[in-house]
Amino acid sequence: MSLKEQINISALPKHIAIIMDGNGRWAKNQGMMRAFGHENGTKSVKTVIETSVKLGVKYLTLYAFSTENWNRPKLEVNALMRLLVKSLKSELPLFHKEKVKLNVIGDIESLPSKAKKELNLALSETANYKDMVLTLALSYGSREELVKTFQEIADKVKNNLISPHLITEQVIKEHLYTKSMPDVDLLIRTSGEQRISNFLLWQIAYAELYFSPVLWPDFTAEHLYEAILNYQQRERRFGKTSEQIT
Repeated sequence: MSLKEQINISALPKHIAIIMDGNGRWAKNQGMMRAFGHENGTKSVKTVIETSVKLGVKYLTLYAFSTENWNRPKLEVNALMRLLVKSLKSELPLFHKEKVKLNVIGDIESLPSKAKKELNLALSETANYKDMVLTLALSYGSREELVKTFQEIADKVKNNLISPHLITEQVIKEHLYTKSMPDVDLLIRTSGEQRISNFLLWQIAYAELYFSPVLWPDFTAEHLYEAILNYQQRERRFGKTSEQIT
């Protein structure tokens, strides 16, 4: 029986988030520049999107560019921005074919004008699709998101729009970038690194974490199946005991 056939479709993670790590190391192993790794990493992005749609995953969030990534060498940052524009153009037919709604979280205003233009076009053209929501985390940092959230809530308290004792988890969630999405069920990080890197800190409070040794450009549908099968073998208790769950 293949890995895909072993997956229980009725118990799929509703929301999968992926830290796509290892492009630079993959390129270095090939004796190439880091940009070569990012370019090849787009093939894995397409594979994961197609595979997720076919399985029936409803929300897929990809960590594409962090707030900290702006500190990388200018040459690499420029290459990543050009790749973003190129990828949005080339993947739009896939979004239409698979009825994928594109969503973006992060400080979008910090992106170059050309990238914002292609992004807004893709967002507009896929706005009515419902088969899956693909979220790109661009110029995204979870701490920055939380600071922005608390500032907005504090401003509402200051203007008597909300009372401090009425601030709940739900109120905080409604001010996050991800307010229209469920929390993450499965967080995958590739390349063997085992850290979160300022990604969706609030949203992964009860996520199952899966660390793959595979560098992102080598990540295939089979690797995604492995991660989902691993997830399905775990007991998600959300603070309860095993007896309470059963």
